[in-house]
Amino acid sequence: MGERQESGPLTNRKRRSTVSGGRVSLKGNSKSGGNGTSENGHSHGGSKKANDEKTTHSTTRSGKEKGRSDEGYERLGCHKLQESLLSSASGYSNYRGILNWCVVMLVLSNARLFLENLIKYGILVDPIQIVSLFLKDPYSWPAPCLVIASNIFSLSALYIEKRLAVGSFSEKVGLMLHTMNLTIILCFPVAVVWFVSSMTPVGGVFALSIYTVLFLKLYSYKDVNKWCREIRQAKARTLSRSLSYPVVDKANGEVLQTQVTYPGNLTLRDLYYFIFAPTLCYELNFPRSPRIRKRFLLRRLFEMLFFMQLLIGLIQQWMVPTIQNSMKPFKDMDFSRIIERLLKLAVPNHLIWLIFFYWFFHSTMNFVAELMQFGDREFYRDWWNSETVTYFWQNWNIPVHKWCIRHFYKPILKKGVNKWTAQTAVFFASAFFHEYLVSIPLKMFRLWAFMGMMAQIPLAWLVGRFLTGNYGNAAVWISLIIGQPIAILMYFHDYYVLNYEESQVAEVA
Repeated sequence: MGERQESGPLTNRKRRSTVSGGRVSLKGNSKSGGNGTSENGHSHGGSKKANDEKTTHSTTRSGKEKGRSDEGYERLGCHKLQESLLSSASGYSNYRGILNWCVVMLVLSNARLFLENLIKYGILVDPIQIVSLFLKDPYSWPAPCLVIASNIFSLSALYIEKRLAVGSFSEKVGLMLHTMNLTIILCFPVAVVWFVSSMTPVGGVFALSIYTVLFLKLYSYKDVNKWCREIRQAKARTLSRSLSYPVVDKANGEVLQTQVTYPGNLTLRDLYYFIFAPTLCYELNFPRSPRIRKRFLLRRLFEMLFFMQLLIGLIQQWMVPTIQNSMKPFKDMDFSRIIERLLKLAVPNHLIWLIFFYWFFHSTMNFVAELMQFGDREFYRDWWNSETVTYFWQNWNIPVHKWCIRHFYKPILKKGVNKWTAQTAVFFASAFFHEYLVSIPLKMFRLWAFMGMMAQIPLAWLVGRFLTGNYGNAAVWISLIIGQPIAILMYFHDYYVLNYEESQVAEVA
């Protein structure tokens, strides 16, 4: 106790120094006597911790000062290196607002045109007139009868294939019979449409379209069955079991799907499934969807009915008056008025074409595919992004494109023909069928559709060579918007002159 009192002042001085060094040493000094630790050791430890705390404190303060200085610099500067959003180098791609603006402007401009049309012509939509376009005489139905008669050619193709499968016909005889059958498919409806007076142009287009589709389907049916016979003959040397009956695939003891093999596919059920399926290319085993989605089916049915009525209304209310008013400029050869009529017709015609595309390739074909559980629903691709004319024709009608590649383009290449000649041949065949579906129902040959399709060849070369990207896409859209009205006006003018002006001259005489 006495020692503690004697050293009191010294202890107080040391405590003061210890306090200046750190609070932890002060707490330790209060118990230093019991532990026997030297005061100098505590003093050195406290100094080290004090230095660390000073460093931390100075670092924190310097960080705050730096933050204040950075904040000050930010106040002084507000610019950085960057591109404008509409520049291609900016990488900006979200133009949704501009797209919405375009849609609003399109709706407003067309609403004005539609209102102007109603004020000028009144309501021209007449459902009864639609029936008269298909039937001239209510007691004569040539177009439906012609469609029903097409079953004869389908059954003939099945009979020929059955005879070929059992070896009753040779390949040469089978080819000759198929050629005759396919030729009659193209020629028979032409004779009926041309010589039956009660056949209307619209009814003729409908009947010829059905026969054209049947021609392409039966051609594919013939080719695929021929390939199956060739495969069977090649495997006959190595396989011991027969391939004449359906094969059932199994996995873990469960039946997955019946796989039909040749000639087990030569049945009425298989043939008519293919005829009604939304495809032009035949297969022995089509991809099938697991079930029929009723809601999806009803949506497509509603779209079919709605867009069909919309198409009829737009044609009667908008296109027909515009075409009729275009006859006088054509007769007077007033080129400025002709161009004005052409541009005026381009808007409704293109809108109707777009609606028809959605109605047929999306609503109708998906409805049929869902009803038949047909699995391949790729009826079109992104043709609206086409930067070349070739890309457009390859992607806007996938069933026809697949048929052309499989049954026309590749067989020509295998015979040694170069690609350019083969592509030209494909365009030539397409031009033939376009003219076939227009000139024969109108009962006149002007070759406007044929020349329009053949003009796609130099147009495809020009666009592919000199225009790329958005410029190429714009050229494709312009050709679609302007090209079709030109052909429509030319055909309507020639049809009007041929059927109405001649009849008026005959009445005057």
